[in-house]
Amino acid sequence: MIARTLALLVGLIVATSAGAQTPPAPLVLEAKIPLGSISGRIDHLAIDLKRKWLFVAELGNDSLGVVNLVAGKVLRTITGLREPQGVGYEPITDAVYVANASDGSVRILRGEDLAAVGRIDLSDDADNVRIDADRKRVLVGYGAGALAIIDPTTRTKVGDIRLKAHPESFQIDGDRVFVNVPDARLIEVADLTEDEVVRAWPTQPNHSNFPMAMDREARRLFVVFRSPARLAEISAADGGVVGSVDACGDADDVFVDTKRHRVYVSCGAGVVDVFEYRGGSYQRVGQIPTVSGARTSLFVPELDRLFVAVRSSGNEPAAIWVFRPG
Repeated sequence: MIARTLALLVGLIVATSAGAQTPPAPLVLEAKIPLGSISGRIDHLAIDLKRKWLFVAELGNDSLGVVNLVAGKVLRTITGLREPQGVGYEPITDAVYVANASDGSVRILRGEDLAAVGRIDLSDDADNVRIDADRKRVLVGYGAGALAIIDPTTRTKVGDIRLKAHPESFQIDGDRVFVNVPDARLIEVADLTEDEVVRAWPTQPNHSNFPMAMDREARRLFVVFRSPARLAEISAADGGVVGSVDACGDADDVFVDTKRHRVYVSCGAGVVDVFEYRGGSYQRVGQIPTVSGARTSLFVPELDRLFVAVRSSGNEPAAIWVFRPG
């Protein structure tokens, strides 16, 4: 009888301990890849999936870092740029496009050896870069309000989509492009067959809408506002707000993980916010610590990894932190 009672007690203790275990983190830090002796702010990232090269716009260092993800180290650091902000890899012509804030230029590098093969001068503040694969074009946000349209075959600017103010993040979806225009407190929607804005959705009472991502299957935009710090889920059909939740401060990138029904938001506040769709809405399921000022990131579904750009700070060297979804 005593032995049976002890066995029951031990079983109860084990079951209670198992039930009290901390759930696994939604993101697990897998590696840190040093970027070398670079300083200052780091901006956006892009990837060449064929070669497994990650491109890092090292704005404060006037350079572009090229990380070999297979080797887990920097392959090259390309200098002589002017505050690079946006970067994109165009696979058809095998070229890298680097947008520079200071002089408004878009530098074009050959994918194979990263040699300079072209330059397009925009007015100023060349920023985010996106590849319009359907129309075989490159779009670059710049200036007081435009998306430059670049023909990657001729490496020339062939047109503009005019906007109300300077564009931040934008997402291409079929024949439309959705553009964050924070200074105008708008999300502008342009028709890519006509290359003109066809509607504009006000963002008030929220403003400072910088990052944007899209879940194309669910027909949802995810926009992160800095004031107040909120993640908004927006219908791509009519601009209606489907849901909204508090987010981390000073956000600059957001990505959708459709495999896990998650959204990742990287913030200068020193965290990655993780939201998951549960019970009909997105809810925060974790805040993963990084470093203050680590605002930019890139989620690559093909590799199932989130890359976070960490600037040099105190005892923490500049690096790419590699997270594996838990």
